[in-house]
Amino acid sequence: MEGARLWDRSRTKEGNVTQIVSADLLNLPKHNLSVEDSSPTAHAERNPLQQEHSLDEVEAISAHLKSSLEDVVVAIFEQVRSAALVAQDPVSDAESQQPLRVRWVEAYFPFTSPSWELEVLWQGDWLEILGCGVVKQSILAHAGVSNKLGWAFGVGLERLAMLLYSIPDIRLFWSKDERFTSQFAADQPTKRFVPFSRYPSCPRDVAFWVGGTNTSAGSNIVANIHENDVMQVVRDVGGDLVEYVKLVDDFRHRKTGRRSFCYNINYRSLERVISREEANGLHRDVCKQLEERLGVELR
Repeated sequence: MEGARLWDRSRTKEGNVTQIVSADLLNLPKHNLSVEDSSPTAHAERNPLQQEHSLDEVEAISAHLKSSLEDVVVAIFEQVRSAALVAQDPVSDAESQQPLRVRWVEAYFPFTSPSWELEVLWQGDWLEILGCGVVKQSILAHAGVSNKLGWAFGVGLERLAMLLYSIPDIRLFWSKDERFTSQFAADQPTKRFVPFSRYPSCPRDVAFWVGGTNTSAGSNIVANIHENDVMQVVRDVGGDLVEYVKLVDDFRHRKTGRRSFCYNINYRSLERVISREEANGLHRDVCKQLEERLGVELR
C-alpha cells in the first residue's frame, strides 16, 4: 500500500511551504506513543537534503509525515487490542496492553530523500512496517508538477497483518498450507494466529569488514553499506528458504577504524527439512555474493 501528500509552492507568497505544512500539522490527531527519533532531519552523507528544498521546508514536511504515519500505527494497534478482547487470550491481551514503542530509523530509497523506516517494538523485537521520505523533486518535475513538494510512503500489508494476527513468519503469506489459510476469512473477526508444527532451522553466521583495503582481493572495500543491501543479497540467494536475517554484532576497530558486522541467517523451509549440506551450500553462495556485490571482506 502506498500514499503521498503534496503541497503547492505556487500558492504561497514566497514559494516556501513551511507555514502551510506547519498549519496542517496542527490539525492532525494527537497521540501518546513512545517515539524514538534521535537522527537529524537531514544528513549530508547518510540522508541528504535535496538541493531544491530548504531545511525549514523539509523539517516541516518530515514532522507532518511522521505524525501522520504514527497515527496509522495507533489505529492498527487499536485493532490488535480489539482482537485480544474478542479472542479472550490472556497472552495476546497482555502483549497488546504494553506501552506501544516506535522508532524512526534513517534509510535509503531511490525515490525519496531524506528517507526513514518506521519500526514497532512487538513481542520483544523491532519490526519494520513501512518506508517513507520526502519525494525526489526530479520525479515531480517529470510528472509536470515541479511546483509541488511533499512526502510519500509505502507499507507492506503483510507486516501489518503480522501485527494484527501475531503471525511470526512473513513467508506464511505465500504458503498454501491449509493449516494457515483455514484460520482466516473475511467474515471472521481479527484473532490471534495459532502456530502449527514447523521443520527444524539451520542457523548460520556471516561476519565481514567494511572500510579499509581488502588485501586478499587487492581492492578497496566500500566505506559503508546499508542493512537493506545485505538483506537483498541474502534473499536473492536463499529466496523463501531464508526465515530471517538479524544483525547480531557491530563494532569499530579502535586502531584501524574499520567496521565489522556479523549477521545471523536462519535457513528454514515451510514445506520440508533442509539438510546440513544444502544449508551450507546456500550459505557459501551468500558469502560469495556479499564479497562480489558489496565488496566486503569476510572474517
